[in-house]
Amino acid sequence: MKLSVIIPAHNEEGHLRKTVENIKKSLIENNIEYEILIVNDNSSDNTLEIGKSLHREDPNTRIITNTGKNGYGFAIVKGLNNFNGDAVVLTMADGSDNPDDIVKYYTRLQEGFDCVFGTRFTKGANVVDYPIPKLILNRIGNIFIKTLFRLKYNDVTNGFKCYKREVIEGIKPILSHHFNLTVEMPLKAIVRGYSYSIVSTDWFNREKGISKWKIKETGSRYLFIILYVLLEKYLSRGDYIKKVGT
Repeated sequence: MKLSVIIPAHNEEGHLRKTVENIKKSLIENNIEYEILIVNDNSSDNTLEIGKSLHREDPNTRIITNTGKNGYGFAIVKGLNNFNGDAVVLTMADGSDNPDDIVKYYTRLQEGFDCVFGTRFTKGANVVDYPIPKLILNRIGNIFIKTLFRLKYNDVTNGFKCYKREVIEGIKPILSHHFNLTVEMPLKAIVRGYSYSIVSTDWFNREKGISKWKIKETGSRYLFIILYVLLEKYLSRGDYIKKVGT
């Protein structure tokens, strides 16, 4: 199984090389066939040049540019339309996710799961310097989602997740243009009947630069996509549920 790792990158010259090299190290040490796909999201710094340099050093690392509207959701969709692996991991360019957790994801996929979701809020997870305002909003939002969808999973908003290719095809079209995509993808996968496993994952606050996540995005955009998938769950009469044997 070939694993693609999609890294959206907007002005991440301070982190990109280290992030890619750390991911490569974990994958190579565990004999995982890989592709690292960097999506340059209209960067105005040296992100593109660094990505090109990484490709010259390793053909398994590619960089493409999102030439349309910039934003996390647009960049991820660009990557999802261009990856060539059998499964895909979405991770951040700032090094906030632990590359060793990608190996955990791969192992669970090998056990037969369609998706693997990370949680930073369980036994075994190591969370370092998570901003308190963001933490409060995160916990409130995830409790809200858990209650609405009757889930045991407590970190739906975590963007660090893994999906087999057939899941990506099965949850299209993706509507979200921003960070609400982190909610749309797992909720659609769950509602449409794809199997998933939950593993503990680490999170480390970025060392340089400014986070692209904005508090104002926790409002209407997130609520829209949550209600959209909730309506599908209860009103679609199973039209989009994964068919047995597919």
